[in-house]
Amino acid sequence: MIKRERRTFIAEFKKQMVELYQNGKTKRAIIDEYDLTPSSLDR
Repeated sequence: MIKRERRTFIAEFKKQMVELYQNGKTKRAIIDEYDLTPSSLDR
């Protein structure tokens, strides 16, 4: 398992991810498109 360097996200990016999810985009699609980890999207 490769350990990734910890990233920080600005509030605008977080809000955009929430809006994508609320508008019907799946978590898997968001994770794949933005190269996120599942736990980062859960937060």
